[in-house]
Amino acid sequence: MKMRGRLITFEGPEGGGKTTQIRKTALFLRKKGHAVLILREPGGTKTGEAVRQILLDRKQNRMTPQTELLLYLAARAQIVGEKILPALEKGIIVLLDRFEDSTVAYQGYGRGIPLNAIEMVSCSLVRGVLKPDLTVILDVDPALGLKRGGRHDRMERQSLAFHRKVRKGFISIAKKDPRRCLVIDGALDKSAVFEHIRERVERVTS
Repeated sequence: MKMRGRLITFEGPEGGGKTTQIRKTALFLRKKGHAVLILREPGGTKTGEAVRQILLDRKQNRMTPQTELLLYLAARAQIVGEKILPALEKGIIVLLDRFEDSTVAYQGYGRGIPLNAIEMVSCSLVRGVLKPDLTVILDVDPALGLKRGGRHDRMERQSLAFHRKVRKGFISIAKKDPRRCLVIDGALDKSAVFEHIRERVERVTS
C-alpha cells in the first residue's frame, strides 16, 4: 500500500522539548501549504487517551513491565488504524509525539523486555509495515530533562538509572538506523534545534 503522506516522529528522553519542536514544525509545514495532523502516544484516540490515563497514573505502582508494554501497544494499534493510516492515505503529514522507538527504548532497554519480542508483536499486530519517514530524536541528559519537565506522572517518576538506560536505548536506535533518525542535542537553543529539524523535514516532504 503506497502512502502519499509522510509520518514524522519525535522521540527522546523526558524533557527534550518535543512539544515545542512539533509545534514549530507544524507551523512551518502549514505555511508551505501542507496539511498537517499532530498526534501523541499514548493517546490520539478516545481509546488511546483512556489507556494513557492508566499508564501515567502514579497510583499504578504495581504494573508489570509486560502489562505496560501491552498497554502501549494496544493504544498504538488503535491510533495507527483509526488516525495515522487514514491520514497518510489522504496525503496528510502526520507529526507524532512518540512511536515505536519509545517502546523499544523504555520497555526494551529500560525494562529489559527482549527487543525481538517487541518487534515481532509490533510488526504482526500493531503497525504492520508502517515506519516513519523521519524520526527526530531530541537527546538530553536525563537529569537535565527531568529537571526541565518535572517528575509528575508514573513514567517520569521512574529512577534516574532507568531514564539513563532509556537514553542509551535511543542512541542505540539512531546508530542502527542513521538514515531515518536525526539526533539533535535537546539542550541547544530552541531556534537552533528547529533549524536542524527544518532542513531534514524539507528534504522528506519535498
